[in-house]
Amino acid sequence: MDATYDRTSEVKAFDETKIGVKGLVDAGFAHIPRIFHHPHLNLTDSNPLLSSTTMVIPTIDLKGGVFESTVTRKSVTAMIKEAVERYGFFQVINHGVSLDVLEKMKDGIRGFHEQDSDVRRKFYTRDVTKKVKYNSNFDLYSSPSANWRDTLSCFMSPDVPKTEDLPEICGEIMLEYSKRVMELGELIFELLSEALGLNPNHLKEMDCTKGLLMLSHYYPPCPEPDLTFGTSQHSDRSFLTILLQDHIGGLQVLQDGYWVDVPPVPGALLVNLGDLLQLITNDKFVSVEHRVLANKGEEPRISVASFFVHPLPSLRVYGPIKELLSEQNLPKYRDTTVTEYTSHYMARGLDGNSVLLDFKI
Repeated sequence: MDATYDRTSEVKAFDETKIGVKGLVDAGFAHIPRIFHHPHLNLTDSNPLLSSTTMVIPTIDLKGGVFESTVTRKSVTAMIKEAVERYGFFQVINHGVSLDVLEKMKDGIRGFHEQDSDVRRKFYTRDVTKKVKYNSNFDLYSSPSANWRDTLSCFMSPDVPKTEDLPEICGEIMLEYSKRVMELGELIFELLSEALGLNPNHLKEMDCTKGLLMLSHYYPPCPEPDLTFGTSQHSDRSFLTILLQDHIGGLQVLQDGYWVDVPPVPGALLVNLGDLLQLITNDKFVSVEHRVLANKGEEPRISVASFFVHPLPSLRVYGPIKELLSEQNLPKYRDTTVTEYTSHYMARGLDGNSVLLDFKI
């Protein structure tokens, strides 16, 4: 280990600039700072037999949320059930969010991250009490290595932010997009409930749709993409995540021990299950590890992840759903609150280890 390398000091120095990774790119850095180096990074652990041509994440047509018959709804539910049990991920089309809204959302987020650094600095904070936060790496101080991305974050529900509290360049479209995502999420939770053999409102009545956290990520081109990640290996702490990604790509999902590319589908939204849904379904549905490669291209990658998870503090207790348990299917996890689970998750950071293991019985 280099005796002159003081990670704590270098992290603090980077954070205090309040310019994020975008600021390093603007400054013309030819080499990424050491705090972004992932010493054990392995980008070669992909299986040539599991190429994107043979391992495609299912794309499911949601018919705009209007099913012509009970048979059609049951068919869609069956496809979702198969997708989440086999992959943990699926793409949705005809999801009710117009292409115009999707494009405006991506343009708005790109506009925020590419505006003058002095404007971005006004939102730069690590104060968890702030409604709107902009920073680079939520786990900058706790993770072993930083990732090459910046993020604008805000809870959009249950307390809807005021337009004047959001960045002027993207505030209105954030409100419009989140409204549509909430509607889509409620439909997907209904179909997931039915896939579990439960009443369509079961997961909603458990408050799985109570909160919506929006993380708008910006992945600038990286001068040394083989040394770092855009987002390192992790699973989501949410019940459910709905992801809007642009055409750049870079997302990979862990399947059967190998990393598989998830190429963007124009106009589609990507849905994946989170840790809390795995916990309450007692491993019936599984939260899958995923990561984002550092951006090797010449233009930035934009993605917007909408997490269905409660704002903190939340004392709502969650454990395996009783209707799913039996003598042959005993609970695998202890009860926990969203606050307790999130505290474990945030303290560990994106280190590639599942926080669910801490809650195993």
